[in-house]
Amino acid sequence: MAGREHRYSAQVRWTGNRGSGTSGYKDYGRDHVIESPGKPPIPGSSDPAFRGDGARYNPEDMLVASLSACHMLWYLHLCAVAKIVVTDYVDRAEGTMAEGGDGGGRFVSAVLRPLATLAPGSDRAKAEALHHEAHRLCFVANSVNFPVTVEPEFSD
Repeated sequence: MAGREHRYSAQVRWTGNRGSGTSGYKDYGRDHVIESPGKPPIPGSSDPAFRGDGARYNPEDMLVASLSACHMLWYLHLCAVAKIVVTDYVDRAEGTMAEGGDGGGRFVSAVLRPLATLAPGSDRAKAEALHHEAHRLCFVANSVNFPVTVEPEFSD
């Protein structure tokens, strides 16, 4: 694959030491902070099913959000170039993870359900076609090993 390369960095710092470290499975918190230079920190944990804090983002949330955000950013770009005016956009994205017998697991699918509001007179057929193009171009969707489907809807 020829082209430019871009590098990204993050620091993930565990903040869940309750005093005895990982002395036992139930003795430590899963809390952590995700940081990148110049950006606000993101409070993280594991899913509550894995003894995490449900009020914090977990890696699975972040993966689904990354797929959704990447698609949205490509879609808005393509609409701007094509002179399709989007005035509002919200995606109700979902991912499905299956656990294996050994306690590990993997994502098996994700569905993006973007609802785009178009300005009056917009070409809805073109707007829908641009979702397919955005999906084809999305860096994150191109990087995962499970199917990601897009089910777009529109409102006026």
